[in-house]
Parts: sequence; structure tokens; C-alpha cells
Amino acid sequence: MLKKLKRKFVAIVTTLAGIVLAGVLAMSLYSTYVNQQGLIKDALDRNLEGSTEAVPVIGAARKSEAGTKRRTNMLALTVEISQSGVVLESSDDNVSINGPVLEKVVGQALEASSNHGSLPEYHVSWKSATTGSGTTRIAIVDTTAVDDTFHNAIVRNIEIIALGILVLLGISWKLADWALAPVQRAWDQQRRFVSDASHELKTPLAVILANTQILQRDKALPADTRRWVDSTAEEAGHMKTLVNDLLQLARADESVAGTADILKRTDVDLSEIVSSAALEFDAVAFERGTSVEDSVTEGVHVQGDADWLRRMVRILIDNAVKYAAVGTTVKVTLEQRSKGCRLTVNNQGPTIPAEDLPHVFERFYRSDKARTRDGGTGGFGLGLAIAKSTVDAHGGSIQCTSDEKSGTTFTVTL
Repeated sequence: MLKKLKRKFVAIVTTLAGIVLAGVLAMSLYSTYVNQQGLIKDALDRNLEGSTEAVPVIGAARKSEAGTKRRTNMLALTVEISQSGVVLESSDDNVSINGPVLEKVVGQALEASSNHGSLPEYHVSWKSATTGSGTTRIAIVDTTAVDDTFHNAIVRNIEIIALGILVLLGISWKLADWALAPVQRAWDQQRRFVSDASHELKTPLAVILANTQILQRDKALPADTRRWVDSTAEEAGHMKTLVNDLLQLARADESVAGTADILKRTDVDLSEIVSSAALEFDAVAFERGTSVEDSVTEGVHVQGDADWLRRMVRILIDNAVKYAAVGTTVKVTLEQRSKGCRLTVNNQGPTIPAEDLPHVFERFYRSDKARTRDGGTGGFGLGLAIAKSTVDAHGGSIQCTSDEKSGTTFTVTL
């Protein structure tokens, strides 16, 4: 649980910080783009107005006379064309332009509905205006330097974001350890308390059960007194089951947390376990007016603890049989998957409300608050919690779905 909480904490911190970083860099990039487009527009406007000082000059002033536009050191050229597209005149700048490129610019300028455009593949931008004589003047600038600068800025920003996210991951991972340290201590203390308390309760419970069994064998015990002894023995038995369940959960928690190597890692024939459990509960189901139907792929093996896996399968089938409607069939399926295997247990009966589905694996949680042990179907609300802890300890996953059409299905993937 704490590992998932830590991963979620790291993901949230990294995502939020990454979004902020990406937003800041995106704004900076947009500002750069706007400024560069402004430079291109200034160069086009200046050349379109008839200036011939478009050749870059080292050390040229950024401002001309007061009130005039700033100078921009970009390669620029101005041509004047007739209505038929014939070049009549070009600026005297020491700048030349590739013939096919000029042809494309003139063609685009004559056909376009707008008075400006670009040829990104040639790193060229243009702007046109009609002169008083009816000819068209086109200002052309080379945007190679501007485009390369903007492209390099994009690459640098991506590198900064990637590096920033990596640094954030490292920082947030360490920060998560510090932030979750009190939670980890409380969790460890709770787990140790449950384990220690369960161990300590086993001995007095064993004594109580032994004493009540002795009293039950006493033939001279009055009937009224025997009734109280039998009740004590029954409740002591329930308490023993509860203690064993809590101890099992504590061991599973230790295994999941990696604080103890309790699981036996051996090759387990899961097909044999599922088939045996289905056959065992078929008789129980018959008494309840239902049946168990299994579809088990032979030879499905997993690495794990056979005793734990056997109990997990029994819990799921027992739960399905208990709540299956009379006359229906509990379906147990085990199939081999590309990576591992999948076990499904389905029954038709009262569905689990949607608001209860996220809580079915919580300890002591009961979807139907009316179910009690006295009703015959109730328990302590630990069975599904034990099943989930067992699956988690084996590195698998378990899910539950429930609706009127498909019934209730528990799916285990190992």
C-alpha cells in the first residue's frame, strides 16, 4: 500500500512541477517566436517601402532616426513585377536569389488572397504591395537564421524539460521517503501489533477451547449448563478463526512490504488446486440449491506458496457459493495467458452496489450490512481481504465487477 502511495505522490509532484516548467518554457518560446516574427515583418515592411539598405552591416545601429522603424540585419531583396508576372526591377543590394525560388514566390504572391506568405521549405518570407503604377512590389527576406534559432530553442527547451523531470523524479522520490516516514512507522506498528496480539491470543483461546471440550464430554453436566458451555465453545471457535485470519493478514502484509520472507516460492500446480476446490464446494453448493461448474486449463503452473494460493481459491469459491441465487451455477475458470494465468469466479445472485465495489477488499467491510454470522452467510469480513493480500504477496492483481446481466465476477491475474 505504501509503495503505491509513494509512487502516486512522486507522480503527482513530478507531473505538477513538469507542467509548470513546460508552461514557463512554452511562454518563453512563444515570446521568442513573436519577437522573431516581428523582426521578419519589420524587414519586409522596410524593404517594401523602398529602402535599399537591406544588406547586413556589422555594427549597424539598432535604431535609425527618431520615430523610424528599427533596422534588422537580415538578407532581403525587393522585386517589382508586372501584372503578368514579369520581373521589371530588383533592388541593387548585393544579394541574389535562386531562380526557381523567386519563381515560386512570385507565383504565390500573384495567386494568394493575402499580401504576405512564406515558403518554409526554403526559409523565405515575402510581402507584397501594389504601386501607384499598377505594378506589384514584393519584399523577400531570408529567414534561415531566424528559423534555425527558433528550432534550436525548441530543442533546448525539450532537453531542459527532460532533464528537469529527471531531477524532479529524484528529488520527489527522496521527498516522498521523508513525507511518508511517519505513515510507514504507524503502518509497521499496526502490523506488528496485529501479529503480536494474534500470537498472544492463540494460547488463551486454546486453553478455553480445551476446557470447554472437557466440559462438553461430561455426561453429568445439566442441560441448562451444557447450553452455556456449547455457546462458549462456539464463540471461542469463531474467535480462533478471527485470530488466524488476522495472523494470516499480518503475514501477508509483511511479505508484501518485504520485511519478512514468509512465502514459500515453489512451483505450484494451480490447475490441480482450482479443480480440487471446485469439486470440494460442489457438495456445499448442492445443499444450497446451486452448482459449481469449472473450466480449468490443465498444466497451469505458478511460482508461489501452495497453501496460501489454495486458501485464496477456496475463499473466492466459498464466497461465490454463499451468495449465489438458488438454481444458478457458479462458474470457475482458469486459463493460461501470454504472461501468467487468469482465474475468474462468477456467480449469479444479489449484485454488489457500485459504491461498494471499491471497498469489497477492505478488512471488516461488508457490502450487505444485514449479513451476519448468525444468518449463515456472514463472516468477519476478512475473507476477501485475505484473498487480496495473498494475490498482492504473489505480485498479482485481483478485481471485482458486478452487474445484473453478468453477475458478480472476481478476476485474479498471476
